[in-house]
Amino acid sequence: MELEVRHLRALCAIADAGSLHKAARQLGMSQPSLTTQLRRIENALGAELFSRERTGCRPTPLGRSVLSRARPLVSGMASLVAEARVAAGLADGPRLRIGSTASRALVGWLRRLRNRLPGTDISLHMDVSANALLRMLAAGQLDVAFVHEVEGCPLLVPEGLERRVLVEREPQFISMARDHPAAGSPVVELADLAEDRWMVDPTVDGEWDGLRRVLGAAGLNPPVLHGDYLTAASLIAVGEAVAPCQPTSGPRDDMAIRPLRDDPLAVRLLLFSRPGAEEAGTEAPGAEGAGADGAGADGAGAAGLGVAGAGGRDEVFADLEASYREAALRAVDYRRWLTAHKSPLLHAPAA
Repeated sequence: MELEVRHLRALCAIADAGSLHKAARQLGMSQPSLTTQLRRIENALGAELFSRERTGCRPTPLGRSVLSRARPLVSGMASLVAEARVAAGLADGPRLRIGSTASRALVGWLRRLRNRLPGTDISLHMDVSANALLRMLAAGQLDVAFVHEVEGCPLLVPEGLERRVLVEREPQFISMARDHPAAGSPVVELADLAEDRWMVDPTVDGEWDGLRRVLGAAGLNPPVLHGDYLTAASLIAVGEAVAPCQPTSGPRDDMAIRPLRDDPLAVRLLLFSRPGAEEAGTEAPGAEGAGADGAGADGAGAAGLGVAGAGGRDEVFADLEASYREAALRAVDYRRWLTAHKSPLLHAPAA
């Protein structure tokens, strides 16, 4: 059997969902069908990619290696199809192209946008690099970009982009094994983690520089592992590493999420857009007189955007704000932090 993109997509869904049942539901197929497909994929590769446990599926070392290669291929194929449809003029009608770094607010944001903009083709492009997303936005390949900026490591923002601040300073919490000695405290001291291996993804803009700055200021020089956060989760769960994480991170039976004393690690959450975005249903700038592919000078097709001017951008931001608040209040430890700091996020904005 030759591997196809749909097989790689299935592997990514299993890893993200953590179980065959949940992954099958997301993929719109039955669990027995997905189980059979996974068995065929593993037979084709000659080894197990996931260990089946009572609590779900976890990638094996080979599985993690395969996933690290599969994810960019799946993402690249999705981008190829979307861009080809635009170039072929098939994406007629309003659309909203969203770029984002990882966030728990995304699910609620997309749900709200689909309710607000019925009939709009809403697409999502994920990337660990905020700077890459901003370059895509400036080139007309995205309409908005929701990104985080590590404190002390400014993003490289192309000229002409408009910025809205969602959260001026979001503290970064620490994820550790459930039985870690520091997990028993509601707030963790950096010194309590001095003997731990720290794991960081160097492909996330500013992540390593920001962590190195904070550890250095505290006089700490712990061993650091570089890798993606899917791999980090597996190592953290068995006590092999600790890592910074978003305070909105969901609970896990094998992992504890705790704030750091005085919140030395932080990011700023930002929404960028291009000024003068077209009214929904109108043509993109430069479409008139474009070549046979219908693309303007900035590479965007002639289909309308889902962002209807400044008012539309305000609504898109309001939906993101509401979704972030929802995710923040759902995370128990973050809600405690917000209460202790009397955050305005605790109160819904006036209608």
